[in-house]
Amino acid sequence: MQEYITTVSKYLLVLCMAFYTLDSLMVFRYRNDREGGFIYLRQNFWMFAIQFVSFFNIAILSRDWFYVFLYGVLQVFLFLVLCITPIVYRNINRLLLNNMCMLIGIGMIMVSRLDADKAVRQFKIILASYIICMFVPLIVSKVKFLSKLRWVYGAIGILPLSLVLILGETTLGSKLSFTIQGITFQPSEMVKLLFVLFMAASLYQSTSLSNVIVTTIVAGAHVLILVLSRDLGSALIFFIAYLLMLFVASGSYLYLLLGLGGGAGASVLAYHMFSHVRIRILAWTNPWNYIDNQGYQITQSLFAIGSGSWFGMGLYQGTPDDIPYVEEDFIFSSICEEFGTIFGICLLLVILSCFLMMIKIALKNKNMFYRLTAFGFSIIYIFQIFLTVGGGIRFVPITGVTLPLISYGGSSMLSTMLMFFLVQGIYMVAVKEGEKRNEQKEVSKEHFANEDEDDYDFLEDWEETEE
Repeated sequence: MQEYITTVSKYLLVLCMAFYTLDSLMVFRYRNDREGGFIYLRQNFWMFAIQFVSFFNIAILSRDWFYVFLYGVLQVFLFLVLCITPIVYRNINRLLLNNMCMLIGIGMIMVSRLDADKAVRQFKIILASYIICMFVPLIVSKVKFLSKLRWVYGAIGILPLSLVLILGETTLGSKLSFTIQGITFQPSEMVKLLFVLFMAASLYQSTSLSNVIVTTIVAGAHVLILVLSRDLGSALIFFIAYLLMLFVASGSYLYLLLGLGGGAGASVLAYHMFSHVRIRILAWTNPWNYIDNQGYQITQSLFAIGSGSWFGMGLYQGTPDDIPYVEEDFIFSSICEEFGTIFGICLLLVILSCFLMMIKIALKNKNMFYRLTAFGFSIIYIFQIFLTVGGGIRFVPITGVTLPLISYGGSSMLSTMLMFFLVQGIYMVAVKEGEKRNEQKEVSKEHFANEDEDDYDFLEDWEETEE
C-alpha cells in the first residue's frame, strides 16, 4: 500500500508542478495582473494540490499524525497570505506573491521531511517574517525620501558586518553569525538589502567619476569585511551586485571590464590566502579522489541527484540525510532526489519567472532609484540561486549560501521575504505612476476635444454672420 501511494504521488507532484510552472511563464503574455487573473487562481490550485499530496504522503509513510496538524496550520497561513495581502494592497503583483508562497511551501515540505522540529521553527520564522514584511510596501510607496539615505544605508550595513568580524562565531572556517539569547543572526543576509539600497541611492544621485569612486570605496569596505570574515560566498554576491548595478546606472563597459578584471585578481588572491578556499576548489575539480574527505559533500549531492532520475524516488525513499548541511546548502539536491529532476527543473523555471518579473518591474519604473533597487534585488536573488544550485550540481565550487525561501534558516527567510515585499512596494509605485500618467492623458484628450468643439462652434457662428 505504501509503495503504491509513493508511486502515484510522485507522478502527481511532477504533473502539478509542471502545470504551475507553465502558468508562471504564461503570465508574461499579459500586460497586467487584471488580464491574467484566472491564471493566478490556477496557480493557487496547483500549489495547494502539491501541499496536500506531499503532506499526505509524509503522514502516511512516517505514521506521525503531527504532520497533519502542521499541514493544516501551513495551509491556513498560505491561504490567509494569498487573501489578505491583495486586500491590504490593491496593486500587489500576484505572480511574485504566488511564487513566494509556492517556494515557501516546497521548503516546508522538504524541511518537514528532514526534521520535524526544524520545520516547526521554520514556520514560526515564516509567520513572524510575514507580519514584519506586511508594512514594507506601505513604507516604500509612501515615504518619499528613501533615495536620500545613502549614508544611512552604508553605515548601518558596515556596522553589523564589523561586529561579526570581531565577535562572530566561526563555522567551518568562516565568521558568519553571532548568537544573542539563543537566537542566531547572520547579518550578511540583511545587509545585502541595505547594500542594494545604498548602491541605488548613490548612483541615483550621480554617475560622475568622483561619485563612482566614493561608491566603490564604500562597496569595497562591505566586500573587504566579508572577505576578512571568510564569508566569501556573500562577498561574491555583494561584488556582482555592485558591478552590475554600476554598469546599468552608468552604461560604461570600462567599469564592467575593470570590475571583472579586479574580481578575477581577487579570486586568485583568495585562493592563495585562504586554505578553505583551496579545499573547496580541490573538491570541485576532482571530488572523486577525495570522496571520504573534502569531496564528500559534493559527491553525496551528485549521488542524490542521480538516484532521483526524472521522477524522483518519492518522499522518504531517498537518503538526503547523507548530505551534510542538507537543510541549508544542499536542499535542492534532496528535492531532486525525492521529487525528481523534472520537478527540480520546474522549480528553477519558477525561480526564473520571479527574476524576470523583478526585471520587468525595474523597467516599468521611471524613477531611477526604484529601477536600480529592483534590478539590484533581482541580481542578488538570481545569483544566490546560481551559487547554491551550481554548487550542488558541481557547476561552480561550493560557497555555502542558502536557497532563498526554501532552505532552512531564519536570517535567509526574513531577508528574502523583505526583498520580495520591497519589490512589491516598488511595483505599487510604478502602477500608481502609470495610473497618474493615464489620468493626465485622459485630461489632455478631453481638453483638446473641447477645444476642437469650440473651434467648430466659432466657425458655425462666422458662417452665419457672413450669410
